[in-house]
Amino acid sequence: MFNNLSDKLDKAFHVLKGHGKITEINVAETLKEVRRALLDADVNFKIAKNFTKRVQEKAIGQNVLTTLNPGQLMVKLVKDELTELMGGETVGLNLKGSPTIILMSGLQGSGKTTFSGKLANYLKNKKAKQVLLVGCDVYRPAAINQLQVVGEQIGVEVYAETENKDPVKIATNALKHAKANGKNVVIIDTAGRLAVDEEMMNEISNIHKAINPQETLFVVDSMTGQDAVNTAKAFNDILNFEGVILTKLDGDTRGGAALSIKSVVNKPIKFIGTGEKMEAIDVFHPDRMADRILGMGDVVSLVERAQEQYDEEEARRIQKKIAKNQFGFDDFLKQIQQIKKMGNMKDLIGMIPGAGKAMKDVDIDDDAFKGIEAIIHSMTIKERTKPTIINASRKKRIAKGSGTSVQEVNQLLKQFTQMSKMMKMMQGGGGKRMMQMMQGLGR
Repeated sequence: MFNNLSDKLDKAFHVLKGHGKITEINVAETLKEVRRALLDADVNFKIAKNFTKRVQEKAIGQNVLTTLNPGQLMVKLVKDELTELMGGETVGLNLKGSPTIILMSGLQGSGKTTFSGKLANYLKNKKAKQVLLVGCDVYRPAAINQLQVVGEQIGVEVYAETENKDPVKIATNALKHAKANGKNVVIIDTAGRLAVDEEMMNEISNIHKAINPQETLFVVDSMTGQDAVNTAKAFNDILNFEGVILTKLDGDTRGGAALSIKSVVNKPIKFIGTGEKMEAIDVFHPDRMADRILGMGDVVSLVERAQEQYDEEEARRIQKKIAKNQFGFDDFLKQIQQIKKMGNMKDLIGMIPGAGKAMKDVDIDDDAFKGIEAIIHSMTIKERTKPTIINASRKKRIAKGSGTSVQEVNQLLKQFTQMSKMMKMMQGGGGKRMMQMMQGLGR
């Protein structure tokens, strides 16, 4: 996510050297590189120019604080402007209405149907809403079937009229069904086209007028850059939508859409899609995204994801096992499952300050735990409970059963032993000291 932009901004800040007052000369050199980085990220030229102008006005004449050098001050100024450029503050969904109606719009291939499912899953699990998904894409082959598959996957009802080719009628009938069946959120997935056309705009405008949604969201593929911004403007002129959804931010996106769209349509980015799984959805926080673009990580989001997966009862059970030296591979497997639910590994590492930059050239497979899981599943129940009984012949059998090597089995056993010792140490005074350190870091 934004790797190329992050690298170029990092290089731009290296232009500033020395201490004391920032001069017009070193600011101009730095901002020239910043503007070039933004343009390479497919940010509109006028937006990039205005951005660097605002940073320059704030930078000239400012005294550097005693603890800062010019480069650090410039990073702060750029971070503040990036935050403002992307909206300044977090804007949530308007969930008023009985039921709340959310209309999804966008071009074909932007990820509307998948994100409709992600949003339904988010509202069901995190907001305790009774959600109804509605299939109003009557043109794309298998569109309704795709929505039904998604609905079944997340346990959300899908309303569809496969023989009806009138999306306005389907939408109004769906609202009646929602009211009759106690649904308090209705998400309507509409048809997309390969390009903006009059027929498409008239159709979604008619749906909008018929159902009067609380939220009309424009879904955009973040990898399409400036084209996405132009499409957003065309939709906004017709629908006057409430917010933007950016999908595929886990891909090799240049970032132009995320950085430009608020300036062009003056509508907030509300959510981002960060992967293929139904849980891969995040509320968009402009300040946190600015931190990530500048390589500062996003510890707050990382902690929030960890807290979502935290099970207090399970934690107590694990704690007791560690105290009695009974922590086994089955327990370890459960910990892996919790980590996997937090999101893809590259995204999680990018949230750790400095780690994203250090790991930028490392290919981190989202199935990084697959080999470990295969090894554990190839163990007997007794071996998982008491790893110390695993001898040479058992290792050969486990390696053969998991499609790995004996060396890989040895490596896992060694790492497991080291981790068990560390966890045991944390149970005592070491754990108390670590907690105190963590609390200090949190403050």
